[in-house]
Amino acid sequence: MTAATPAPFTADDYEARMRRAAEAAADAGLDGVLVAPGPDMVWLTGYRPVETERLTLLVLRAGKDPALVVPTLEAPDAAKSAGAPALTLHDWTDGTDPYEAAAPLLERTGRFGISDNGWALHLLGLQKRLPDSRYSALTDALPMLRAVKDAAELERLAAAGAAADEAFEEIRKVRFASRRESEVSRDLADLLRRFGHSQVDFTIVASGPNGANPHHEADERVIEQGDMVVLDFGGLKDGYGSDTSRTVHVGEPDDEERKVHDIVREAQEAGFRAVRPGVACQDIDRAARAVIKDAGYGEYFIHRTGHGIGVTTHEPPYMVEGEEQPLVPGMCFSVEPGIYLPGRFGVRIEDIVTVTEDGGRRLNTTSREMVIVD
Repeated sequence: MTAATPAPFTADDYEARMRRAAEAAADAGLDGVLVAPGPDMVWLTGYRPVETERLTLLVLRAGKDPALVVPTLEAPDAAKSAGAPALTLHDWTDGTDPYEAAAPLLERTGRFGISDNGWALHLLGLQKRLPDSRYSALTDALPMLRAVKDAAELERLAAAGAAADEAFEEIRKVRFASRRESEVSRDLADLLRRFGHSQVDFTIVASGPNGANPHHEADERVIEQGDMVVLDFGGLKDGYGSDTSRTVHVGEPDDEERKVHDIVREAQEAGFRAVRPGVACQDIDRAARAVIKDAGYGEYFIHRTGHGIGVTTHEPPYMVEGEEQPLVPGMCFSVEPGIYLPGRFGVRIEDIVTVTEDGGRRLNTTSREMVIVD
């Protein structure tokens, strides 16, 4: 049974997020935050406009009311958004300069964080209107903006993880041998939707030698008896992400395949056990990587150990060497070590983990042991 639909976020929730973002910007030495349509705007306001060449821009500054610059023809929809009661709308019409509408809301010599997916067209338009202004990507300027989840967000992430787990429990029952990767991938997508996902972001099915490519897209290869198969799948349920990986085997594995799977499982466990408040993100990567390196497969672990998750399936923080950001209760991220043997097979095991007051909690609970499929 899938969980009931959670209560929607309220105007007060969005107002608190906008206020927190403006205060965080001020603490970081910024004059404000500029947010283009995309996940940051959805998280801050509940408004999901169509992304077009017309300027839509949320302006957040400490001590000032949140402002949304919006095309006149889209203003009615903006006014209906959940966060609208906390916003002042500034509309502009076709044939006028939208940057004239935005400029009065900004300091002429200000430094602003701007959402990563802001269009170059709009950033250059602002710079032309305010040549002494400066801008930094939000990932660099405010990497923790969405990183720490509140109780309601954690509830949604847990429900998304549970739905992905249900999809895995069903997919392991289907026949793999003699079917194309693309067919199994479609099965996975259908299962995610059946268990409540409104959006499927990826359903990787990487069999045999394709498993050595971490981001292989399911193709027309026919899965064979004796194949290792990497399954990595996720998307959005009630606006929050799932992302899990399990590696199954078609028939009985040989000794090396079982050995490699056991090493990855041990590495994933080591990464999870390293999770606790105050530990640097890079230490999760180090803990998982050490197991694989000590087993002699270090050169075949070719990606970071994890990434954050929330209203998108990939976001800060990142579990990677050089990331010294300490873990904080409420952070959610993947722990997903892997070993990839070119031309032969790959293994990856991934759970979403949230930081608790004294450690970590897995949001994926399906077996991490070797699963045999037909």
